[in-house]
Amino acid sequence: MTRRATSGRRRAADLVLVLNAGSSTLKVSLLARDGPEPIAAVTTTWGGDPVERAPGTITSVLERLGVDPERLVGIGHRVVHGGPDLVRPVVIDDRTLAMMRSVVCLAPLHVLPSLAVIEAVSVALPGVAQVACFDTAFHASLPEISRRYPVPDDWTERLGIRRYGFHGLSVAWATGAAAGLLGMPRSRARLVVAHLGAGSSVTAVDRGRSVDTSMGFTPLEGLMMATRSGSIDPGILITLARDHGLALDALDDALHHRSGLLGVGGSGDMVVLQARARAGDARARTAIAMYVDRAAAAIAGAATRLPALDAVVFTGGIGEHAVAVRGAIVRRLGVVGIPRARDLAGPADRVLSARGAHPAVIHVTAREDLEIRGAVLALVGG
Repeated sequence: MTRRATSGRRRAADLVLVLNAGSSTLKVSLLARDGPEPIAAVTTTWGGDPVERAPGTITSVLERLGVDPERLVGIGHRVVHGGPDLVRPVVIDDRTLAMMRSVVCLAPLHVLPSLAVIEAVSVALPGVAQVACFDTAFHASLPEISRRYPVPDDWTERLGIRRYGFHGLSVAWATGAAAGLLGMPRSRARLVVAHLGAGSSVTAVDRGRSVDTSMGFTPLEGLMMATRSGSIDPGILITLARDHGLALDALDDALHHRSGLLGVGGSGDMVVLQARARAGDARARTAIAMYVDRAAAAIAGAATRLPALDAVVFTGGIGEHAVAVRGAIVRRLGVVGIPRARDLAGPADRVLSARGAHPAVIHVTAREDLEIRGAVLALVGG
């Protein structure tokens, strides 16, 4: 098992390795202690079962990056789900590994690859400290009215059915970056953060703390996404199972992999859909309009959970790069007082609304890797 690096190694080390193990890809970046840009980065597809492929993939990636273990402060992992107890970044040891294994059932497609990568890194880089950072942790502050579902009490108390929320590392980074652009400490910022991408969610942040979020017990709830349905009438599932004989696995596959933008528009890629819409494709236009409609409604709803609103923050692949989609969402929000934004292309973090406009509209580049680096440096960086 991974142990903390020796104090001598930590003093001499100057790099942090960040790994993001997903169900289909592994993203790895090598970062200096300071500075925003990775020294090196690799994204690779698993090409099979991540658990089986992890040892060989890790060895190959470390060789490609030229990682020198003597220079590593530590290694940070994005882990999608920490369950009810892992609510902050932790140094990985036998105890925390056991806790992570105990919540695999809550997100097996995501947590199992993370565990496999952690074990593979332990073998490849023994003695270098590893830190797990959980996407659910930022939402540990959800109040009961947001955390609880209106279901039988037994489901809540005995079965643990509750809202966890996801995209927490992205929201945490966006919160700090947006507060900086507004010239205020994050502990004062009252924001709605829209992480819009292949997975999409909206979070209300009250003075740096999550108070409401659109994803729930799983990342399936909430907004329409690339291939995920988002929230639908649960009676649909009952009808499909009871009256049409659809098995649970078939429902699971349809809702996760064949719905959302793909199900409506024929593609889960917003760039493709926008091109098809410009060419007159009615299905693509409908899919984009539905996405805009649901995102705007979620942002407006999240704002009602705040005592006041300083800014709406867009991040994630669609939030950052789909300028027309972002502009359409902002225009829909005019009815609740969100000002029109200057939808200028470009990756830099910036305020999109006019100077002095309130609430502001802000674009922040998603940088979970920098959020994870901060956690690694705080826990094992000396």
